[in-house]
Amino acid sequence: MLRTVGARLSFTTVARTKVAMAVAAARNPGYTSFDEDLSITVGGDPVPWRELVDGHGGRFHVFELEEPSDVEVEYRAAIGGHAEPEPVDEMALIRYVRPSRYAESDRLLPTSYGQFGSLGGADLVAAVRTWVHDQLSYVAGSSRGTDGAVETLLHRRGVCRDYAHLAIALLRGKDVPARLTAVYAPGLKPMDFHAVAEAYVEGAWHVIDPTGLAPRSRMLRITSGRDSSDTAFLSTVGGSLALRRLSVSAEADADLPREDPEQLLVLA
Repeated sequence: MLRTVGARLSFTTVARTKVAMAVAAARNPGYTSFDEDLSITVGGDPVPWRELVDGHGGRFHVFELEEPSDVEVEYRAAIGGHAEPEPVDEMALIRYVRPSRYAESDRLLPTSYGQFGSLGGADLVAAVRTWVHDQLSYVAGSSRGTDGAVETLLHRRGVCRDYAHLAIALLRGKDVPARLTAVYAPGLKPMDFHAVAEAYVEGAWHVIDPTGLAPRSRMLRITSGRDSSDTAFLSTVGGSLALRRLSVSAEADADLPREDPEQLLVLA
């Protein structure tokens, strides 16, 4: 399978701004080919950047700008093959069962036990996915950047990251390790960066997408973490910026399959 993905960003920074971007596909030893290019320019001149490796193959590209700047970013990649499942990390299984900023599993623990009773394993994952899908309405622009799983449940609406945060919090509430993963998602409409959840059951990390907006088998990992605070595609470490334009593309050379949301599936 060959997946071709890309992103174009335009944003304006204030003086002395340090930018961290997560737009590059995660590297994995299972891929048979990995061809990519990243361009960052200001006024047509290239900006030097550094690559920092995060967990799960994710990569952040970091650069600093002393003067206010209009920045143009273009990323493209063509990746062949299928990812290998990552080795089990016992520390990660502990980290991803704890409450986090946007997945307040401690506050939703009574809801999780009350709604899902004695369910566990794959049955719990399927039940949580279906329940979140049925309880929420997908409404673009309906949530704030500060909203976590509790706010999402109260408002009963959100976007992909809100769906993922709620699923993660409910799973962690029943001691299932769960994390948020940013992906390129062929077939997603409207096209954008996409957020899904991964749950550790039956000895592997399985992806669940409560929105049901794209086939999971064609998704390509960008980065993974506790919640969206770890996986934001664009953030600053000092200074600030204003995003002006964003476009994302993601295609696969294989046909988009019909999705079976209850099937356990590992990101490939």
